[in-house]
Amino acid sequence: MLEIGLTGGIGSGKSTVAALLVERGASLIDADVVVREVQEPGTVVHAAIVQRWGTEVLAADQTLNRRALADRVFGDDVELAALNAIVHPAVADEMFQQRQAFAGTDATVILDIPLLVESGHVGLGGIIVVDVDPEVAVQRLVKFRSFTAGDARARIAQQASRQERLAQADVVIDNSGTLGELVIGVDSAKAWIDALERPPLDQEIKRIGSHSEN
Repeated sequence: MLEIGLTGGIGSGKSTVAALLVERGASLIDADVVVREVQEPGTVVHAAIVQRWGTEVLAADQTLNRRALADRVFGDDVELAALNAIVHPAVADEMFQQRQAFAGTDATVILDIPLLVESGHVGLGGIIVVDVDPEVAVQRLVKFRSFTAGDARARIAQQASRQERLAQADVVIDNSGTLGELVIGVDSAKAWIDALERPPLDQEIKRIGSHSEN
């Protein structure tokens, strides 16, 4: 299989790009989806989070209230590190298992990992970065995800900088314009993927970083 890392800052529109790549024949493993799965009630991760931060981070149905949890940890390096230590190993294990399902195939697998630059990307065939001005991302987070501007900027500050992501990119998709312009960028990225040399079918799958937005 050919594995392509997909990343971008919060509010960049990375999930839209992932969906467009799936429409064009790629398979997708989404780190944020995996996070939600390993945090379901009854899991070890769910129990560890409740043990540390209490039932105040739970919704009425006992699922995690992600916004309440984020309010408890973001802006506090110690608490954020504690959350990462609980969540990331479980996510890495689950993503490794999902990637193993494509072993020995000719599939193109998109690994949607928000904090890919921060967590490492050994063995990937390439990296696509969805890029947008941070202030545009702030506006989108306020409009579409009910963030305050201050909260949005704080979350952006916790991630790699725009420059750090761009320095790691093999392909950059600009998402500062219209949906039509984004589609053109995705089509260009898909053409780049199709031109890449495919790895041997028996190539070993290596563990990679799993950072999500928690």
